[in-house]
Amino acid sequence: MNNGYTYREQLGPAADSLTLLDYLVRNYRHSTETTWLEHIASGRVLIDGMPVPADTLLRRGSELVWKRPPWIEPAAPRSFAVLFEDEDLLAVAKPAGLPTLPGGNFLQGTLLHLVRERAPEASPLHRLGRWTSGLLLFAKNPRAGAGLTRQWSEKKVGKRYRALASGLPGLDAFAIETPIGPVPHQLLGSVHAASATGRPSLSRVIVLEQRGDCFLCDVHIATGRPHQIRIHLASAGHPLVGDPLYGPGGIPLQGSAALPGDPGYLLHAAELRFRHPTTGREMTLQSEPPMALRPSTGK
Repeated sequence: MNNGYTYREQLGPAADSLTLLDYLVRNYRHSTETTWLEHIASGRVLIDGMPVPADTLLRRGSELVWKRPPWIEPAAPRSFAVLFEDEDLLAVAKPAGLPTLPGGNFLQGTLLHLVRERAPEASPLHRLGRWTSGLLLFAKNPRAGAGLTRQWSEKKVGKRYRALASGLPGLDAFAIETPIGPVPHQLLGSVHAASATGRPSLSRVIVLEQRGDCFLCDVHIATGRPHQIRIHLASAGHPLVGDPLYGPGGIPLQGSAALPGDPGYLLHAAELRFRHPTTGREMTLQSEPPMALRPSTGK
């Protein structure tokens, strides 16, 4: 059980002439009309600091507050390892199963919440999917954050991942340039996948070890599209072993109800290379992969 959370919103023109209930039902579809009526009646929904009836007409500029009561969050790991720390940066190893940011009923069971118990000003410079483990970098002050964000936007940050992919690649190394963009999804409306009209994307794959009908590989990504490694390897005919969403071609498996955050695949953020935003020193940070992603001959 967490401590609950207070959501705040400054109402815009779309709220004009709508009742409070209509606005909540239309814009916050995670709860039913009946549930919103219960929240309003219990005084958990405020307009400009005051509880109001469900039929109150709204106007732009007002502040809407919803005091969500405590709830039981889904199970997730509640720990992380520190890989590097100084006055500007904090690098941690995220376990698989721990979300990076709040969302989907996760609030305190997130890496962000746990890290801020140690470093209250820390802000993540990138993110990893819930079931992707490994290295994640935080800035501990705005100056460091701005410096690293600039390096990210200029593609000066090197990123290496470790993955277990299906099939027989036939090559020791190959590049994948499949464009990535939104495609239709039966539950979410759309998800990122291989798309001819998507954004340019580049991954370079190095095969480390063949394991029967699958292979272990390192993937260096020059771009950072959502789910890029899962999509790219699938688009090349090598979906990640156990991936419930992306099949050959890099698109959602036909008839599957899987979501991007569902488990099953093995993917690990193994290395980041960048220049320290204060000292200018070249940095290489690494996170050791789990046993299942280590070659039989070593790391």
